[in-house]
Amino acid sequence: MKKGDHDSGLWVSTAIVVTLSSAQPHPSGMINSIMFALQETISMPLVITEHGTIRIKGSRVSLDSIVHHFKLGATAEQIVQGFPSLSLGDVYSSIAYYLTHRQEIEEYLQEQETAADALQEQLESNPDYQAEIAELRSRILGGWTAVQENGAATQLYGTI
Repeated sequence: MKKGDHDSGLWVSTAIVVTLSSAQPHPSGMINSIMFALQETISMPLVITEHGTIRIKGSRVSLDSIVHHFKLGATAEQIVQGFPSLSLGDVYSSIAYYLTHRQEIEEYLQEQETAADALQEQLESNPDYQAEIAELRSRILGGWTAVQENGAATQLYGTI
């Protein structure tokens, strides 16, 4: 997986070689063993954004979210219930991709977590951000206090 492959699909190629043999001869009497190769290409529903995040194609849902819920024990059906914009096939394909490329995806998830921690630290150390958060808290608490006071007044006096 390369960062910068904006909206590129990830492809999985599987080659299966099966050897069939039988103690009984084939009706033609000539074939005791049959070998064939099956090559199947499955299109993965994953895209890499310009920021390096892997998302499910056609949605804003990240592979990180699918893997997180899967690790918590959620089934593909439960994950689809939590993310109704996804199809069941897309979730199964994403889980299969994770299981097939577990080491690479775990490294990717660690990189994502490290980047998120660094960004959070950068934001929280910014004085402008701290002032903005303090102002938002004040507004929220003021609104909550007004609702509580109005609720108490409504209980005492009834609605007007």
